[in-house]
Amino acid sequence: MGRRKAAKTVRMTMGQAIVQYLSVQYSELDGNQQRLIQGMFGIFGHGNATGLGQGLREFGENLPYYQCRNEQSMVHTAAAFAKANRRLSALACTTSVGPGATNLLTGVATATINRLPVLLLPGDYYGSRHQGPVLQQLEHPMGGDVSVNDCFRPVSRFFDRILRPEQLLTALPEAMRVLMDPADTGAVTLALPQEIQCHAYDYPAHFFEERVWRLDRTPPNPQRIGETVDLLRKAKRPVVISGGGVMYSLASKELGRFCSAFGIPVAETHAGKGSAPDDVPVLLGGLGTNGTAPAFEIVNQADLVICVGTRLSDYTTGSQTVFQNPDVKFVSINVCGHDAYKQGALPIVADARESLKALTRAAKAAGLRRRASHTRQAREMVGAWNDQITAKVFHTPSGKTMGQGHAIGIINEQAKAGDTIIAAAGFPPGDLLKLWNPAGGRNCHIEFGNSCMGYELPAGLGVRMTQPNGEVFVFIGDGTFLLSPSELVTALQEDLKVTVVIMENHGFHSIRGLQMWRIGKMFGTEFRKRSERTDRLEGPVLDLDLAKIGEGMGARSWNVGTPDQLRKALAEARKERRSCVIVVEIDAMVRPPDSGMWWDFEVAEVSGDAAVRQRRVEYEQERKMQKFHY
Repeated sequence: MGRRKAAKTVRMTMGQAIVQYLSVQYSELDGNQQRLIQGMFGIFGHGNATGLGQGLREFGENLPYYQCRNEQSMVHTAAAFAKANRRLSALACTTSVGPGATNLLTGVATATINRLPVLLLPGDYYGSRHQGPVLQQLEHPMGGDVSVNDCFRPVSRFFDRILRPEQLLTALPEAMRVLMDPADTGAVTLALPQEIQCHAYDYPAHFFEERVWRLDRTPPNPQRIGETVDLLRKAKRPVVISGGGVMYSLASKELGRFCSAFGIPVAETHAGKGSAPDDVPVLLGGLGTNGTAPAFEIVNQADLVICVGTRLSDYTTGSQTVFQNPDVKFVSINVCGHDAYKQGALPIVADARESLKALTRAAKAAGLRRRASHTRQAREMVGAWNDQITAKVFHTPSGKTMGQGHAIGIINEQAKAGDTIIAAAGFPPGDLLKLWNPAGGRNCHIEFGNSCMGYELPAGLGVRMTQPNGEVFVFIGDGTFLLSPSELVTALQEDLKVTVVIMENHGFHSIRGLQMWRIGKMFGTEFRKRSERTDRLEGPVLDLDLAKIGEGMGARSWNVGTPDQLRKALAEARKERRSCVIVVEIDAMVRPPDSGMWWDFEVAEVSGDAAVRQRRVEYEQERKMQKFHY
């Protein structure tokens, strides 16, 4: 009996093994392959410099390393990169222990809430514990195995602490599985004790062979498709809500074919902005508290709501007030069962593209036809809305300061096919949902799952990394710019040109608007000096020059105040190779028309202020509109 041949092994440190493994992972959808992890952002400290950092230095020729200026920002860059790549590729992020790791948390939460794949590799304390307490160690009296990295558990879709180098053999494949699972994806965290990163192990050589993670398109259950056709046959006022899942499934064309075949209007969520193709019979625009009036009115009276790739957040549903038809029924197409069963919907837990294909075929076979009158009514409403926007929003009277809506209209008219505009917090995401026209390939990238201030500028870098041509507009308020301007340095370092368009309204005016709505008075939301009279922030407006901040970080900058000046700056910025910062003085009080949809923003139940008490009475009446569907 012959001897068994020993399996070939490769002796590597844990840090080296991570780099080598990530370098040979691929994703595949519809036969198209690409690198799964296309690079690693990082800031090095004692928790990762000699482990993972050494591995990148020696074995990272196929895994590019990028610096950043802030740990939170690099996660935002990675999340936007994943979104722009339709979740088929991701980036990794590494930090030291302690504050370097915890700085990641807001970005990690934002990625997971938006279901965007990002791989986190923070350093951790010594696994041996011989050295403790070490620098930056949290000593927890109720648990000797607790580190600050345990904060990642609730905001990660998968978490593991790698205490032995051989644990990578199971942890890394599971991390890749979660990153590439359309239903379970989000942030994945592998906490790496700093000395274990330097420990060696004889890894099986085949562990470092190329591996392809294929995304399967789950087909729909034919019975569910048949039940949906029955609902569609009975419906007189159907509507489709298109979410981000339509884009991740590459289902836009099938959505257009389905809606065109049966004359069904389409409304888009924040994540789904731009998901409907140009040829849908009626595009109602954005649906939500800050969406369009036609979207609200059509969805409000719909008797059948077909939700495709959306989790139906409270902004989309008007805190459960938008669906007012007493006979309304729901169908939800989603790869995630948790979302597909919301609203008491008929669930189609399947791929969006394949489901829409099957539904179109089945409905045509059943003899269903276009609803001409329903389509005509919706088209007339959209036409009237567009006329109103053109006349009242995309126009600034002579001698007046323009509003943010007009600035959006100017950027939209200057944008070309392949350009992308990005927003996340404050007024910008809502105004883009309401006003941006994505026709002709003008992309709109909105993060509104977490509405995270500070996402936008680093996200611009992530989009630029996957979009070499066209403009990348980072559309933000002055408050958001002040929170995270430093990634302009990363843009300079990596030649990642972005054009940052700052709406300077001297405060956090979206929250000021909420205060005026529910309190009747502003408090702490404008950029003012402290008043000697009241000892509150009610003094003169701060005198800032944000354009100089941009110049100091390598960008070309402009201060503009008129529509023509904005047009000229945008034209000049397009010709620039370096990043640009355009600061636009706007009138925060000039706002686009409301959608008419409500949002549950509660008022103080007791107050010595009569205005607040009156608003509480109004709130109690308004929330009676809420309807819950099970």
